[in-house]
Amino acid sequence: MLGLFMANGRSHDRATRLLAIPFGLLWWPTCGVWGFVIACSAFLVGGLWLSPDLDVRSRASRRWGPLGLMWWPYRRLLRHRSLLSHSPLLGSGLRLGWLFAWLVLLVLALEPSGLISRQHLLEMAQWLWQQQRPLLMAALVGVEASSWLHLLQDGDPLPKQPRLWAWLRQQCKRKRKR
Repeated sequence: MLGLFMANGRSHDRATRLLAIPFGLLWWPTCGVWGFVIACSAFLVGGLWLSPDLDVRSRASRRWGPLGLMWWPYRRLLRHRSLLSHSPLLGSGLRLGWLFAWLVLLVLALEPSGLISRQHLLEMAQWLWQQQRPLLMAALVGVEASSWLHLLQDGDPLPKQPRLWAWLRQQCKRKRKR
């Protein structure tokens, strides 16, 4: 039953795989077959690779293979089930922002070779927003919906505070005791 226990990685993966196609079918009437494909794919990617559990060593973090190293600082900065990793919208937004930051670093590293430029990245983002907005929305909602599925399975009523906030609160308590 949802919410009565914290699901394990296998349960999260099973539910994500089970609900990806029904979620994609919701997008078919408005976005056609590409909406279905993109929504299903985004739901799967969101649940299997961009899981809220990237804040710990998990099945999702192991799926990244050697690229999983890019999630190491993320894990070190966030407590498991923190407000920043296990909140609706905020958690997915932070994980997508983290990926985007790595993409920008990659572009900056490759720019001197002439393979890609910042301008090209901006043009691609602008094209996506202007020409493919419904499909972009299907992708973003797919990632977020899989995150909600994860949170519902965990029965997350309130995420934990981020480490920094907990540390600041602890420091304030220590000062009051003096």
